Amino acid sequence: MLIQGQMMLHVGFGVLGILLAVALFVDVLNVSEKNMGRIKKLSLAVAVFIFLSYLFGGYWYVVHYGPDRAIIKAGQWAWAHNYFMEVKEHLFFLMLILGMYLPIAVYRNAPLTEKNNRNLVLGIAALIVLIGLLMEGAGGIIGKGVTMGLMGR
Repeated sequence: MLIQGQMMLHVGFGVLGILLAVALFVDVLNVSEKNMGRIKKLSLAVAVFIFLSYLFGGYWYVVHYGPDRAIIKAGQWAWAHNYFMEVKEHLFFLMLILGMYLPIAVYRNAPLTEKNNRNLVLGIAALIVLIGLLMEGAGGIIGKGVTMGLMGR
């Protein structure tokens, strides 16, 4: 039970990071002095949640993913590991870098009422959301690959 909880922490922190990036995106679209404090807090929260997702996901991958990988690769959906896990392993570093850069961009480029500053933060937040959704989808396919591998036994 503890093992599944660890995996759900990885997924949960990732989803929270994505949702907070959406909230930040909307706030930046409607930036004013009133919501600038919230934008700063959201940027920090996105960075923290993405980093926590990385930590829990990395731990899961190193400690627990080996047997799952063997099941996937022996099953009908071997491509779930061969393509989606490989993409996920490499794409996540980009998301981690963007997540860590987001608060820097917010704090260093204030005021966000200037178009270039606002567009930079909007672009980073949008990339986090898009890559995050790709990561969630890839994780679902990998999970289904395990199921398909177990069904073939």
